[in-house]
Amino acid sequence: MPELPEVEVVTEGLRKIIKPSESIKDIKFLRKNLRNILPAKIIKQVFGQKILGLKRRAKYILFETPDHWLVSHLGMTGNWRNQNTNIKLHDHIVLTLNSGTQLIYNDPRRFGVFDIIHKKDLEKDKRFTILGPEPLNSNEFHAEYLFTTSRNRKIPIKSFIMDQKIVVGVGNIYAVEALYHARIRPLARADKLTKVQCSVLVKAIQQVLKDAIVQGGSSIRDYVQTNGSSGGFQESHFVYARDGKPCRKCSGLIRSRVLSGRNTFWCVNCQK
Repeated sequence: MPELPEVEVVTEGLRKIIKPSESIKDIKFLRKNLRNILPAKIIKQVFGQKILGLKRRAKYILFETPDHWLVSHLGMTGNWRNQNTNIKLHDHIVLTLNSGTQLIYNDPRRFGVFDIIHKKDLEKDKRFTILGPEPLNSNEFHAEYLFTTSRNRKIPIKSFIMDQKIVVGVGNIYAVEALYHARIRPLARADKLTKVQCSVLVKAIQQVLKDAIVQGGSSIRDYVQTNGSSGGFQESHFVYARDGKPCRKCSGLIRSRVLSGRNTFWCVNCQK
């Protein structure tokens, strides 16, 4: 957490806060590091640069300036807010715009990332070169792609679709939800899926992610939107964190087990 829908919602929230052609007045680091050392030595290179736009790549938020990308990853507990208030516990970055607007990054567990990369270096950055296609891009992520890449992969299909080299952003929550809607058991071997199953699964992944974005993401623990409100998609979960409860469709039992270190959930009837 946060996963792709939550990062997309935060990115859209930041787009609404940052006015067109606003520039970066100042960035203050309130500590030396998060997951990695913060780029204090080069921070002044972006002072005065306009923010041309924001986009999401996988679970990264990218602030575009004429010469650089500001790269933000929320880690497990990170969030951005727009509040011109006193600094709170676990506030680590304060980004001030020329209008006076402040974007504050808070991260209790400090697993997030904030970096500055020159535009010409982004495509060569190892964090991005390994990434698979975006799941909501139908030109890159489609049934034929999933079928082809899953051949000879003798691992559970849930682990396969959570591999960021295969497809980005499909974290634990949305993997189990998509597999439920595709009627595929999470433990099924990836290389055993048929082309028809791959087609159904691709559509399920895309629909679950779209629905989650519309509902503001899933707030399980720490995730909040830029305005401080929680997401609502957790109320729509069919199997995630519902072990021992009846299936919403067939009343069958929802079971769980740990797979690759993550809790996995499925319906014993719908996902045989």
